[in-house]
Amino acid sequence: MKRSNTDTLFLSIIVLLSWFAIVLQFDLTLINRQLPLLQSIAKLFSYFTILTNILVATALSFILFSPTSLCGRFFSSNKVLTATTVYIIVVGAIYNVVLRPLYSPQGLNRLADELLHAVVPLMMVLYWACFVGKKTLKWSDMWTWLLYPLAYLCVTLLAGACGAAYPYPFIDVTQLGYSRVLINCLGVAALFIGLSLLMIAIGKISGSKKTN
Repeated sequence: MKRSNTDTLFLSIIVLLSWFAIVLQFDLTLINRQLPLLQSIAKLFSYFTILTNILVATALSFILFSPTSLCGRFFSSNKVLTATTVYIIVVGAIYNVVLRPLYSPQGLNRLADELLHAVVPLMMVLYWACFVGKKTLKWSDMWTWLLYPLAYLCVTLLAGACGAAYPYPFIDVTQLGYSRVLINCLGVAALFIGLSLLMIAIGKISGSKKTN
């Protein structure tokens, strides 16, 4: 399906901003690192924020530059785009509500921080609202969408048990213990589920309006 000029412009802006933010954060991590090089890189890629922004940038890059390729068709799926939007909303919501008071980045670090946690999530929500078809979404899609955050949690807890640093304070087992971390994870899971159901509901409502 041919994209409109506005659709293409939106995609281009998000792709540009997301890749710029990721590269900037990577560069700043290397410049300011206090750990050995490989440990610093591993720590950076342990953050759900970084992984999800890479997912957004990769998905939209394929849609923009190679829409007919296998990856382009996969990422163009309304279900995949909606799931990706849910993930990046969670990134913005948790950071701005829970984590922002804990950090005070300055200069270029502040720029990267705002792009990753505010600008890209907001732009992705606007893109989803304006250009992504929603009427084919199903309630059962939610369970598939949970696989990515569940896999992230399992890998993070396993890495932490093996001695790696926990990327976020609310899943730091060494400080909170497993029972408290489990409660926190259930809260985050509720956020994922609630957002997924909300977006599916929006899709069904918008679809029913168009058929009336």
